[in-house]
Amino acid sequence: MTQRLFEVESVQASRRVRASDYLAVEEPLAIRITHGPANARQRETISITMRTPGQDADLAAGFLFAEGVIHSPDQILAIEPSQSESAVRVEIHPEVQIDFARLDRRGLTTSSCGVCGKTSLEAIEAVCEDPRAGGSVPASMIHELPARLRTAQPAFSQTGGLHAAALFDLRGTLLAVREDVGRHNAVDKLIGAEFRAGRVPLHDRILLVSGRASFELIQKAAMAAVPVFAAIGAPSSLAVSLAERLGLTLLGFVRDGRFNIYSGAERIA
Repeated sequence: MTQRLFEVESVQASRRVRASDYLAVEEPLAIRITHGPANARQRETISITMRTPGQDADLAAGFLFAEGVIHSPDQILAIEPSQSESAVRVEIHPEVQIDFARLDRRGLTTSSCGVCGKTSLEAIEAVCEDPRAGGSVPASMIHELPARLRTAQPAFSQTGGLHAAALFDLRGTLLAVREDVGRHNAVDKLIGAEFRAGRVPLHDRILLVSGRASFELIQKAAMAAVPVFAAIGAPSSLAVSLAERLGLTLLGFVRDGRFNIYSGAERIA
């Protein structure tokens, strides 16, 4: 369930009336892994994130891939979501070696921040795929992407409170959309679905997010080798620095017939 109906009091000028309002659902999800040698399997809870329920298996896979825990779909032996426990368990191949120092967090991961609590910047920045591949994209096509995304956001139309991440090809064809109360969760769900389907690296793809472009979102896109990252909102300074360092094209303020190019201008025709 992505939205829930609430009874509210609506104030219009000096009038107060009873009304109904759909709100985006936000609930905790524990991501648990089973790992280690076949004769000494261990279970760990590696993250508790606040998310909108739905596509939890994709969220877990995308999170583990973005964190560098797994690198190919065959390293996942099973994913078992549990609605009763608000958890998802991922069984990882015994041969996968996990660097738990990279996963060290201090406290809860909120829906607004995918890297809050990391002990150092070095622990955040993973070894990313090279996104330098990919052809050029006409600027006129970039202008059309927000409208195409908006028509594919049914939950946002009702609540106004969900972020979206969308994947397009270089012709502007919409390939997939994921919505979530958290920006990073929406991207994890999107990339996780592509990862599980064996379509990563995402060369010749455009990733569009409905909000701003932050460091952790650029990192996730780069891990999947997305060459073009577009945001309807603003980028942060650290996001721009990372995009420049990795050779990724970063676009911001993609709305109202305009956008800014912050890195990788050679891809925009």
